[in-house]
Amino acid sequence: MTSSSHRDLLVIGSGGFGRETVEAVRAINAAGGSWQILGYLDDDPELHGKVVDGVPVLGGIAEVSSYPGALVVVCTGRPDNYLSRPRIVGALGLSPGRYATIIHPSASVSSSSRVGAGSVILAQTVLTASVSVGSHVAIMPHVTFTHDDIIGDFATVASGVRLGGGVRISAGAYIGSGALVREHRTIGSGALVGMGAVVTHDIPAHEVWAGAPARYMRTQKTDPNYSRLD
Repeated sequence: MTSSSHRDLLVIGSGGFGRETVEAVRAINAAGGSWQILGYLDDDPELHGKVVDGVPVLGGIAEVSSYPGALVVVCTGRPDNYLSRPRIVGALGLSPGRYATIIHPSASVSSSSRVGAGSVILAQTVLTASVSVGSHVAIMPHVTFTHDDIIGDFATVASGVRLGGGVRISAGAYIGSGALVREHRTIGSGALVGMGAVVTHDIPAHEVWAGAPARYMRTQKTDPNYSRLD
């Protein structure tokens, strides 16, 4: 997402994903973009006032109201807590127009593909043809989406994932690093696919699968955010 006009940006979350997003924004600016990174917002009080990779932590998430003209991108989530983004977005209550979409300039996004508001696509990712990426999706480096893949809102796709054509990743699912998913398979809402898994069957909602080929491991614990995703 680039333009010649100046735009202020707040990054919610100063952990690894937030820092990677900042570097993607810097790469966009180096390629002719015009983002002004105002700072991070993070609810960890020990970080307030600190500088992370050259960017200040301005305060907690509630401080978003102090910057009404800034766009926002929510950069939280990890394998043991990958449903923080829907919780934060719901609490913020901002309109879709307040969310930035960040696409690293080295990513290849076809003209027939679309990317929703608030999503982040990191370096060397490929969207080949008619790929649909929802809102607030986190896509790490070196991911390949092939024709007609559908990635639901709030999904997380870790580095090196490869999807065959016609795969559907449902809302809030987490696909671990290096996983391979066979064509026309569906990963259910809130499901977790382990690192390096080879998915040859559909995976039901809220289940954890791992291995090669991937097998059922357990059902995820109840989380109130799941109800927002089904």
